[in-house]
Amino acid sequence: MFAEFKHTMRRLRGQMIGWGIGLALYVVLMVSFYSSVARMGNLYEELLKFYPKEMMGFFSSIREINTPQGYLDIYYFNYMTVILGIFVVGACASLLVGDEEKGVLDLVMAHPVSRTALFWGRLLGFVTATAVILLVSWLSWVIPSGRSGLELTWIKFLQPFLPLFAELLLFGTVALLLSMVLPSGRMAGMTTGGLLIANYLLIGLANINQDLKPIVKYTPLHYYQGGYAVSGLKWGWLAGLLAVSAIFAVLAWWRFQRRDIRVGGEGGWRLPALPFRRRAGAGREA
Repeated sequence: MFAEFKHTMRRLRGQMIGWGIGLALYVVLMVSFYSSVARMGNLYEELLKFYPKEMMGFFSSIREINTPQGYLDIYYFNYMTVILGIFVVGACASLLVGDEEKGVLDLVMAHPVSRTALFWGRLLGFVTATAVILLVSWLSWVIPSGRSGLELTWIKFLQPFLPLFAELLLFGTVALLLSMVLPSGRMAGMTTGGLLIANYLLIGLANINQDLKPIVKYTPLHYYQGGYAVSGLKWGWLAGLLAVSAIFAVLAWWRFQRRDIRVGGEGGWRLPALPFRRRAGAGREA
């Protein structure tokens, strides 16, 4: 399992470096802007009066943009589930099926490695890669924050990253499970990405249309605190997200244990033959 873990980390190192550097540069820029936003005071309150009501509802944290929790939420954590979700969904959808579609996985399985070790080694590598990217982002907030007026301890900065990590794991394990069920990794990634974006849009629309509130309660992002986690973590929500992620991971492992490994290429739906096709085949034989 450790060999597969190292292999996965090597495969994801380019994405870790790319995402880490990109997010670090963005965060450092946002940290430098906070002091200017915080000094706006009443001027910002006047500016908000000109914003459309729909925008104020969709981005509810914009009202507190001159506070640390509101600033962190609107400029980072509000949409980071979607941005980092691109990496997470793509990585998990191809974590195992990618090699299968390339015709490599059957060669890997020819070595003395169990399916269990292969699965959990690669999943652990993905989890570690995601944690590294978030760690770099966290340090990018913590290190320069002393000069910006963001008067938060390093623990306070860390708190919003825990729900973000849990949400990313949840959608990642969903993509992994769907890759074991759907005919291709590409289809699994597209389906999971669609669910993630739909959930994000639904959360914003529910702030505008109260009739959507009952539906939102059954979606993962309803239990995402975002930047407001600096005021205190809801440990029950965090534990629930991690538990659901573990369930999806176990289901994906169970499905991987029982599926046939393809030699190469994408799979199909394996639909049963229709009656008229069987009759047509029988007619040709006659």
